[in-house]
Amino acid sequence: MRFLKKGDKKTPKSASDTAAKAHPDLKVITGSQISGRQPQQPAAPRQQPQQQNITLPNIKYKIAVASGKGGVGKSTVATNLAISLANAGAAVGLMDADAYGPSIPTMMGIQEQPKTSPERKIIPLVRHDIKLMSIGFMVPEEQAMIWRGPMLHSAIRQFLSDVDWGELDYLIIDLPPGTGDVALSLTQAIPLTGALIVTTPQDVALADVRRGVAMFERLGVPILGIIENMSYFVCPHCNEKTEIFRADGGKNTSERFGVTFLGQIPLDAEVCTAGDIGVPIVAGHPESPQSGAFGAVAAELVTVLEESGEEDELTIL
Repeated sequence: MRFLKKGDKKTPKSASDTAAKAHPDLKVITGSQISGRQPQQPAAPRQQPQQQNITLPNIKYKIAVASGKGGVGKSTVATNLAISLANAGAAVGLMDADAYGPSIPTMMGIQEQPKTSPERKIIPLVRHDIKLMSIGFMVPEEQAMIWRGPMLHSAIRQFLSDVDWGELDYLIIDLPPGTGDVALSLTQAIPLTGALIVTTPQDVALADVRRGVAMFERLGVPILGIIENMSYFVCPHCNEKTEIFRADGGKNTSERFGVTFLGQIPLDAEVCTAGDIGVPIVAGHPESPQSGAFGAVAAELVTVLEESGEEDELTIL
């Protein structure tokens, strides 16, 4: 045993070390497990991940929720959309695929660590009738995740194959913003039903939507629709509708690309507050206009899936 002498610096624990200690079955956490080599050996040449699909036969629809840029409320939309589907009678899972900025634990008001089944499967946490999985459950909230692409790829595969999702009608996958490694890893891991693109009405967001649409087209993933968040503000005193950014930006972009416009979500402080306290607006205030807007988007999504030829035994929404 070596004792620290005066002047020595103690090496801080990384996010990977913390996660591994908290949940030893999460094999993705340590670098040597991912690379398949000992730490002191020379690095092997980087290779592209092999396309070995995970089928997930007990999950009917696997839907990615994406955005071309951050700050458009993508996680808020994914969370409230999942609850809207569950409120209508569907079995729903929500997977937080943003390792760098996981927000689902905060939005769903849950900070526990998942347990492991006798079959060595990770048991997802449950809140508001939604099965949940996030890297945020594995590491402290203030801990930074400093991961390279291969580690992200392994984490995505493990969250899909080693989690006991059970039978689900919908698995909603909240992607990180942008067009990076996670989206590529996800499409190489499972056959996605399709992707939803979240945007706001202003031009700077719509330009990123176009890149997001182009990315999924190159990956062969159908675009199920575009959702416009923060579309307008309704004054709670006079009920006057104010379009803060611009009108119909998301709808016009949908028409340009020939994809479905799923609807508009109004801007309201209650939506933000509800997410911060861990009770999303659809769960905490189901009769609110904002919850109605999320429900309408969910209903439109179900219609798109039915019209695409996917037979659904559920009669929901």
